[in-house]
Amino acid sequence: LCPHYPAIVISSLGKSVKLDCTLKATGSEEDDPPDVLWLRDAVPLQYADTNQFQVLTGSNSWTIMSTLSIEKVELSDMGHYQCAVLSGSHQILSKEGSIQLEGLPHFSVEPHHMSVVANVSLSLSCVAHGPPEPVSVIWLQDGVPLNKLTDPVALSPSTLNLTGLNRTSTFSCEAHNRKGVATSGSGTITVLPSQPHNLRAVEITQTSFHLSWQPGFGGDYPIMRCSVQVRPPEINLRGKYHNWLKNHSSCPDMMIHNQNVNIPPANHFIRDLEPHSLYAVRVACHSSQGPSDWSPWVELRTKEGVPDNPPVNVTAVLNGTEVLMTWEEPPGKLNGELQGYMVEYSTPGTQQLLVDTGLDTELLINLTVPLSNVSFRVCAYTGAGQGPWTPTQTLTLIAPGPTSPPAFSWHWWYVVMAIAGAVSIAVFMAVYVAKLRRKETRFGEAFEPMMESGELVVRYRARRTYSRRTTEATLNSLGISDELKQKLQDVMVDRHKLTLGKTLGEGEFGSVMEGLLTHEESVLKVAVKTMKIAICTRSEMEDFLREAACMKEFDHPNVMRLLGVCLQTVESEGYPSPVVILPYMKHGDLHSYLLYSRLGDCPVYLPSQMLVKFMTDIARGMEYLSNKNFIHRDLAARNCMLNENMNVCVADFGLSKKIYNGDYYRQGRISKMPVKWIAIESLADRVYTTKSDVWSFGVTMWEIATRGQTPYPGVENSEIYDYLRQGNRLKQPPDCLDSIYSLMFSCWLLSPKDRPSFESLRCELEKALEDLPDTQDPDEILYVNMDESSMELGAVGGRDPTGGAPPLCLKGLDSVTTVEVHHPNRYVLCPQHETNRALSDSLESLDMPVCFSNKLPAQLPVISKGLFFKLLS
Repeated sequence: LCPHYPAIVISSLGKSVKLDCTLKATGSEEDDPPDVLWLRDAVPLQYADTNQFQVLTGSNSWTIMSTLSIEKVELSDMGHYQCAVLSGSHQILSKEGSIQLEGLPHFSVEPHHMSVVANVSLSLSCVAHGPPEPVSVIWLQDGVPLNKLTDPVALSPSTLNLTGLNRTSTFSCEAHNRKGVATSGSGTITVLPSQPHNLRAVEITQTSFHLSWQPGFGGDYPIMRCSVQVRPPEINLRGKYHNWLKNHSSCPDMMIHNQNVNIPPANHFIRDLEPHSLYAVRVACHSSQGPSDWSPWVELRTKEGVPDNPPVNVTAVLNGTEVLMTWEEPPGKLNGELQGYMVEYSTPGTQQLLVDTGLDTELLINLTVPLSNVSFRVCAYTGAGQGPWTPTQTLTLIAPGPTSPPAFSWHWWYVVMAIAGAVSIAVFMAVYVAKLRRKETRFGEAFEPMMESGELVVRYRARRTYSRRTTEATLNSLGISDELKQKLQDVMVDRHKLTLGKTLGEGEFGSVMEGLLTHEESVLKVAVKTMKIAICTRSEMEDFLREAACMKEFDHPNVMRLLGVCLQTVESEGYPSPVVILPYMKHGDLHSYLLYSRLGDCPVYLPSQMLVKFMTDIARGMEYLSNKNFIHRDLAARNCMLNENMNVCVADFGLSKKIYNGDYYRQGRISKMPVKWIAIESLADRVYTTKSDVWSFGVTMWEIATRGQTPYPGVENSEIYDYLRQGNRLKQPPDCLDSIYSLMFSCWLLSPKDRPSFESLRCELEKALEDLPDTQDPDEILYVNMDESSMELGAVGGRDPTGGAPPLCLKGLDSVTTVEVHHPNRYVLCPQHETNRALSDSLESLDMPVCFSNKLPAQLPVISKGLFFKLLS
């Protein structure tokens, strides 16, 4: 029974509301009274604020009172309310009550800020609600009413249709009901100029465009200026760059021309363009309210020009009564489509003849009459005309002698003498070479001991007997194409100019040796890589030599230069074995340097500035290689070299790879892979891109930050792929800056397209390097652990000897070495700037006399002589 059910309550927003419900139920005192449940619109209220009282009104009856309280009523509280109890499996509901709210109208949709094109139709919406209803709307433009309450547009929801707006205005709306008036927020409609149109080229030359266009309508605001943009040539807008340019249409870095032009007049000259090149131009115009949309891209092509240079390698060969002239295509820019060549030649007593050979690069002239010489020159031409001529060349011809032959022909005498001289020289050279080879192979010495400053320099021993054929003869025997031989002129080195010395390192695919390269009357110390992999076909040899020609062009301070390549012929093998010649790096590879700085006999403290500089050098070198579309595939600290200036050079790419046991994991029986450095997608699909090099660079940064530790300690090579697939990555080293580790981690993102480019990595590392504080002079800090109670190992790895050793001082400057106290039992030695060159140099290189003194300031710790010498060494 429900003698009292919820009432109908009419209230206002924010006020307190209560609903009561009283029930009578039968049951004994031992029975639990039923619970009252409240529902709004037939949905139970699980978290309602209710208060329930039970009163036993007889021996077998209960009176249950429940109150629903809402402290501050909101719009969401409106609805129909009921209370309910469960009687067995049935639910008993009371009659419905309700909460209705009345007050000022509230807005669900109101005007907002937007930009429109001048004189274009638009619609604005304003929606207001009661209760009480109805709600009427009055529109206001810049505070001025646009309609009356009796107009049809006044009934909410209201839509204001504007046929065209030429002036920037602010719109708002007022909502009216019988409780009062509410005002919406204001929305400013900014009127911008319409898009420029009719963009065209009035005049086109080889290097310029004269553009004109019609600015769009700006409404009440006159057009003040226009912006003209020109994108780079040869980017196909219908290809892969279309979406990029669409999304980055205002990026000035992609534009070769981006200039504002005051108007009128609406025209503009664009100069300094490339001849016969495709460009795209567009225009946007500005009023005081802002810019218009960009006009569509318009593609324009400059006119053709003439070639910049004349043809090259012009030669003439006499064959009986015929002269064969040949040449090659002009280098540099043709500035158009090459249509052919013009040859101008003349002889004494005849007029100049001009011959068009088309695209043929040779011309055969038949000499029908005795001539003394032939003068000729060549030029290339395009649709725009002739390019520059080659210098005039003259081929001298000997006129035939008398018809009756002389008794003695000096001509044949010269031929016989030339042949005899050539044979004599060949025999002499053969004997000399044979003796030299016998000396090398029998006695094992290629050079006599040399003296330098009274000491032996280097004794090189001939390790193998090589053929002394010239490079050109070797390439001819291999069938190398003339085009490739032309490119290899600056790459190939004659084998006899290279002398091998001691072995510096051994790998599975080759070895690295010291060497001396004789070059233009000077001897250069080099590193020589010999390869154990046999080249079995001519195509493999051509691929190897073609890549060498490409690498020879690399010119960057952080990329290892290729000095040259030579081919050593082994009699038992079909094809020569390639030898790669590289600069000699004084400090060896970066991984060994980092490892010995931490674990060597004389550890060296490497500050963060130096480590970040190493990372920056590698990023610069890899940025250069990636811009050349060159993929390294094996970037690691072991494949980076340190030169005499402590600059890092990226090495071991392309022609040869050093293989280290433990760093590579064999997949199948064919290849070895440095799995701990390889990107996850390369492990899965064996696909290598620049972004897989970025992954390897992140691991290399971790190697540098940990000073040569092995990545993923405790994880086997065969487990790396699953380890990475589970989301694991290398942890942040203890002394690594957060910004540096953040860069590392970005290199290991799962998707290659999410990883940064080498350009952005280089920029971030340069910024991090600038933000680091300067090191103390160029001198590094030497830490020495001192403990009075025990003999612990110091930073140099040695113990203090027992007994009191006499303290020492440094002479040469009127001061002693100072000591800064950092944290307890740790001191910093700061030698003078002029005497401390590098932590790894010997004591003699410091040029600093040492004296032992019995007096030392009392506040300085006493350092033993043995420990001091270890520090300096």
